[in-house]
Amino acid sequence: MLENCKMCPHKCGVNRINDKLGICKAGAKIKIALVSLHHFEEPCISGDKGSGTIFFSNCNLKCVYCQNYKISHEGKGKEVTANELSNIFLAQQEKQAHNINLVSPTIYVEQIIEAIKIAKKKGLSIPIIYNCGGYENVETIKMLKGYVDVYLPDFKYFDDELALKYSKVKNYTKVAQDAILEMHKQVGSPILDDNGIITKGVIIRHLVLPRIY
Repeated sequence: MLENCKMCPHKCGVNRINDKLGICKAGAKIKIALVSLHHFEEPCISGDKGSGTIFFSNCNLKCVYCQNYKISHEGKGKEVTANELSNIFLAQQEKQAHNINLVSPTIYVEQIIEAIKIAKKKGLSIPIIYNCGGYENVETIKMLKGYVDVYLPDFKYFDDELALKYSKVKNYTKVAQDAILEMHKQVGSPILDDNGIITKGVIIRHLVLPRIY
């Protein structure tokens, strides 16, 4: 897929293996900016022990209000292999994280699946969360069936003109709706364990901004 990248709805078609860059500016290698135990997600995700969060560099959205601008727009971070990423997953599990929280993972789906396979062979057992901006290809989401337990998509816009103005994407509303329907088809509505921590399902977040137009 990386030789003719259509991982996200932009469908740039660039050959990332040969270091060609599309709109997201991601190459063939996984690039991550931050690994942490995150205590400030939704309560059913962070719980009391934290969510094992991995922030991926670059993004297929170009939101003018992004709080992680240097990561998403400027690509701050370092490259890792799928095997190294699998070890990061396992280290988060050893720290008793409630889950593995993949933040802005869209453009690295193929490599992430490889890392999940390796980690599961080594004993990874906590839920995998796919934490994204909602601008997803249905085909890419279908690739994740059986690998992702919880989908955490943003639904940022009901107005495509605003989506284009503030995130530089076309047809956001329909694209996000179709992707979320596929997510729900795979994992259903939220299921919580006895401690109130989500183990499976979809949580949709809606963007609320102060007046900026």
